[in-house]
Amino acid sequence: MFRRGLIWIHRYVGVPVSALFVVWFASGIVMMYTGDMPRLTPQARLDALAPLDLASIHLTPAAAAERHSLGSPRRAILRTLVGRPAYRFDDVTVFADTGDLLGPVDAELAGAVAGEFTGASPATIIHDGLIEQPDQWTLIVRTTLPAHRLVVQDPSYTELYVSRGTAEVGMVTTRRTRTLAWLGAIPHWFYLPELRIDREPWVAVIVWTSTLGCLIAVTGLLLGLLQFRWRRNGQRRIPYVGLMRWHYLTGAIFGVATLTWIFSGLLSVQPFAWMTATGLSVSPNALTAEPLTLANYPPLDAAALNRATDGQMIKEIEFLSIGDAAFYDVRLGGARDPAAQPPLLLDALTMVPRSVNVKKLVERLRNGALTGAAVVDVRVQEVYDSYYYGRGQERPPLPIVRVRFDDPMETWAYVDPATEKVARTVHRYERLERWLFNGLHSLDFRFWYERRPLWDVGMLLLMAGGLASSGLGLWIGAGRVRRAVGRWRRTGQTP
Repeated sequence: MFRRGLIWIHRYVGVPVSALFVVWFASGIVMMYTGDMPRLTPQARLDALAPLDLASIHLTPAAAAERHSLGSPRRAILRTLVGRPAYRFDDVTVFADTGDLLGPVDAELAGAVAGEFTGASPATIIHDGLIEQPDQWTLIVRTTLPAHRLVVQDPSYTELYVSRGTAEVGMVTTRRTRTLAWLGAIPHWFYLPELRIDREPWVAVIVWTSTLGCLIAVTGLLLGLLQFRWRRNGQRRIPYVGLMRWHYLTGAIFGVATLTWIFSGLLSVQPFAWMTATGLSVSPNALTAEPLTLANYPPLDAAALNRATDGQMIKEIEFLSIGDAAFYDVRLGGARDPAAQPPLLLDALTMVPRSVNVKKLVERLRNGALTGAAVVDVRVQEVYDSYYYGRGQERPPLPIVRVRFDDPMETWAYVDPATEKVARTVHRYERLERWLFNGLHSLDFRFWYERRPLWDVGMLLLMAGGLASSGLGLWIGAGRVRRAVGRWRRTGQTP
């Protein structure tokens, strides 16, 4: 009876679920090399910005903010906007040449921003409406909304989203990135606006489909053991032939990997309460003065900036407070690896690059500078560990200072010594989740993932095996459905 129940579940529930398996495996292979949904990476955004014209800056940040009674912002950035230098104070933009305030961005200005960002001529840019609710490509960048959608008539079929409030380009997609998303992330994670705008129905779909997937994987593994003839007695050990035999073999070999992938996919939406627990509260700016004191930043010295950057193109300057001193975080165009090239931090008064005193920072952290909780240890890391790492070109900076606290959740904090900002915090449940989700789903174990293409070969082999097993199951199941429908038609019965 138990075996018949397993066969019934695996045979009939498995037909629609195996179709999901095929989609998940095929799209997962695509996502190995395309990642998640299309994103505008920080470096790509920086490279697309127009260079700063330092000679056209006539107002200090303090004067620009005072003109509109903005007070002390938490964040201030200087960049070029439609050919003019502009300060961004939190969500307010003030032009640095005249002190004019940027009002709501209309379609004409959004088109000018798109042209500056892409280098396209105005004649090739079409305004495609104001997006107020997330669409397919703004599901993960909702803070950009409401935004103007601009279509560029170029070979890449580029689409941009320009924020109506800040004139920031929040998202850029091309025909290639959109196509890859439809082949990868969208079917893999059910990233559809109708389902994803509200989290609750999307989570429910992920939980239920993943649960059914786990059920089919478990029943398949159990049947693999029960159907195997441990005593031959002159019979085949595997009681199947043809496609069923291959389905059995691929399921037995790749079934465990399939189960771990489906289960870890279920965990990706954090369905259990312990996965959303909070650890020690550590602000990213715990070591810095907040808000900014804009009066500490004198007029920019263009000659000193050019000397400090060796004449390289300056794209953006962020005003930082590190310790008790004011600094400029000068960002340059061109591809670079943040992990290998530290930020260019210049003292706002002397224009001298900041000298990082890691030893002094470690002592401050040991003495409880971050929070009142007791510190277990402080360690300087020159390499990534299992909880502080990145993939591809977007890798966090090194070295990093790791602080372990003696709180009930055993929180760890990672502090960037260059900016003295807390880059990441993880508590014990998040460390466990890292292994249950990232570890099982991406198999990004350091001993394996950092030895590419070994990781690629292993992942492709496992995913191809899972795809073959689920594809065979879908074909066999669809054949059973076709034959059943044929019998019903011949006998005059309805399904």
